[in-house]
Amino acid sequence: MDGLLLFAHGARDPAWARPFERVAERLRAARPGTPLALAYLEFMPPGIEEAAESLAAAGCTRVHVLPLFLGTGGHVRRDIPPLLERLRERHGAAVEWLLHPSLGEHETVLQAMCDACLLTLT
Repeated sequence: MDGLLLFAHGARDPAWARPFERVAERLRAARPGTPLALAYLEFMPPGIEEAAESLAAAGCTRVHVLPLFLGTGGHVRRDIPPLLERLRERHGAAVEWLLHPSLGEHETVLQAMCDACLLTLT
């Protein structure tokens, strides 16, 4: 079974997480049978390991890890790969962890951002 792990940076201010929580809620409504977890790199729980464990416990054998970052900067290049490597070591062949490009790399997201910017001019 496939699962989805949304991974955001995290912040000290809980209000910062609200857009990501809304995305997770909408995804759960759109795909109610798909196990989904939202995790944070720092400052906020849950971390990636706790979220990953919940997906593995739900029976996921393949987890799609989607960084909710606008670009592929240092966190995505340096911090996420070792975290996923630890998950691979812990779960072995029982769970496949697939890292996808950052959300901001997706054409539909870029277009949505452009459209939102254009709305400010109308």
